[in-house]
Amino acid sequence: MICVSIGRTRHKKMIAEHQQLAEQGAELVEYRLDWLGKEPDLTRLLADRPTPIVATCRRTVDYGRWRGTEEQRQAILRAAIVAEVDYIDLEDDIAGSIPRYGKTKRIVSHHNFEETPEDLEEIHQRMCRLDPDIVKLVTMANTPADIVRVLKLVAAAPVPTVGFCMGEFGTASRILCAKYGSPFTYASFSEDRELAPGQISFKEMKNVYRYDKINFGTKVFAVIGDPIAHSKSPLIHNAAFEHEKLNNVYVPFRIPSDDLLDTLRAFEWLQIQGYSITIPHKEACVEYCDFPDETCKTVGAANTWYRDASNRWRASNTDYDAALATIRQGLAEGKGDTNLQGKTALVLGAGGVSRAITHGLIKAGCAVTITNRTNKRGEHLAQELGCRHVTWENRGAQTADILVNCTPIGMFPHMDETPFNSHWLRDGMLVFDTIYNPENTLLLKDARNHNCHTASGLEMFVRQAALQYERFTQSEAPLESMREALRKSISAIN
Repeated sequence: MICVSIGRTRHKKMIAEHQQLAEQGAELVEYRLDWLGKEPDLTRLLADRPTPIVATCRRTVDYGRWRGTEEQRQAILRAAIVAEVDYIDLEDDIAGSIPRYGKTKRIVSHHNFEETPEDLEEIHQRMCRLDPDIVKLVTMANTPADIVRVLKLVAAAPVPTVGFCMGEFGTASRILCAKYGSPFTYASFSEDRELAPGQISFKEMKNVYRYDKINFGTKVFAVIGDPIAHSKSPLIHNAAFEHEKLNNVYVPFRIPSDDLLDTLRAFEWLQIQGYSITIPHKEACVEYCDFPDETCKTVGAANTWYRDASNRWRASNTDYDAALATIRQGLAEGKGDTNLQGKTALVLGAGGVSRAITHGLIKAGCAVTITNRTNKRGEHLAQELGCRHVTWENRGAQTADILVNCTPIGMFPHMDETPFNSHWLRDGMLVFDTIYNPENTLLLKDARNHNCHTASGLEMFVRQAALQYERFTQSEAPLESMREALRKSISAIN
């Protein structure tokens, strides 16, 4: 179950949003009474409620907005219990002084906005002795591994426990707590109405992560990177799982480079079944995996980890095949020769995707030139792969059959930028932009105006994700369903 937090200054707005949420399928809401501009009118708030309500009134020390005295605040909490609110949220330091009464269920809560403390288990044991129906223990994750400690506690709790971590490192725990027995999680009314660090919107929690369908048997998959909040991988993989009716969920983990190995070891408790790997971990994940395939070894980068029949980790690079398939599709749609043998290509960028695509083009018989804004990095990659290098300043002087942009130039929200001036384009060449948001970048628009053939990053992104899906599940990916989910999401943003 998802509890949606509502914080409004007016009673009318709070009641209206509750009704709207109920119409959208919400089953439980939290009224943040500390947000109200006037003293709460509990009779008005609780009358004709369309779903059960959790009444909460947070102090400023708990990142709330209550400005009255503590005596007044506790009087409101007692009044809500007498009025038979469904749940009352009592902080652990006052729960002992407010006794159980009537039908109202007690949530005894503890929040730590600074860290996940060493004495987490002792705090939980103390809370369990305060006559709770539900314990709520929420901490700040300062490392990705913090979420494992909290979820372990939820799984072993003798009293039903809502437990997860706040902050960007803790986002996935808000979803995965369902797998380990949390009675519910918390979500915001909308993306722009976050009431706690890292809170996910009700719409995303329900429609993308399908929270209400997660249970102990749910298999977990994830994308790891830093940063990771922008990733569309959860959207399309969860859409594929939904389409195929699989009891799987796919979540994002932000993992800094210096925490990667320790985090992967800690996450073994979570029994992750597969990882999508993005910047900056692609190279390290070849080194850390015992069984990388030949493409990973040759390219020096992995974008996929998956478990084999013996539960061992294997590494793969689906960027490689997805890029070549996308390039050949672009050539075919332009009614050109899809054979890459003897063609010339100019690759912009020297990151992990550039490495994979360049390797694929060379192996297919293409003569490749690399250029990069940091010339030394571009020159190093060119030497490593055995191809030409030109400085970024001279990229426009190159003649190529295929232009591939592997830089972020032109990505949302900087959609008025391009990595290659329009007057450098040549009629009939293929222009492939690996950016997928927006689908139609300025570079691709300029290319069409010059009668160039084009290939989009959206197509490559979906294809590489589909290949990951097939490794994760050992079954064919619902390619069109994944493509449509991504296209719909990008359209909504732009």
